[in-house]
Amino acid sequence: MFRQDYPSYYYRQMPMGPMMPGMPMTPGMPIMPMMPMTPATPGTTAVPPVPLPTPIDTTIPPDFEIEPGAPVEQDISYTQGYLKTQIGRYVKIDFLIGTNMFVDREGTLVDVGISYVIIREPETDDLVLCDIYSIKFVRIYY
Repeated sequence: MFRQDYPSYYYRQMPMGPMMPGMPMTPGMPIMPMMPMTPATPGTTAVPPVPLPTPIDTTIPPDFEIEPGAPVEQDISYTQGYLKTQIGRYVKIDFLIGTNMFVDREGTLVDVGISYVIIREPETDDLVLCDIYSIKFVRIYY
């Protein structure tokens, strides 16, 4: 292909290995491992042994407990957890709207979620959903 007096260092500039480090060299044809085959008898075909996959057990054990909920709602160290212990009581809640405007709502505490409280207003019997993150004070009446 090249002349005898042609220096060999000109055409050996490209590495002969893989293009990227860590890439394996793959031959043109895949190499199949040799598997022992039993000679076929007339009328039958030879089938290589194939391991059967083991089934995955997806049953839930009977003593499995579902977690009770978010710790914010369960632990009385959090506002939501404490307010849940006061459901059914008459409350007055002060909200800070913006930087200096206070609004208060009062009624019976009906429900407490992660980011809200629901109170039932005494005059109209309406439910009011309130943002828990703007609450500044809660007065609980006994």
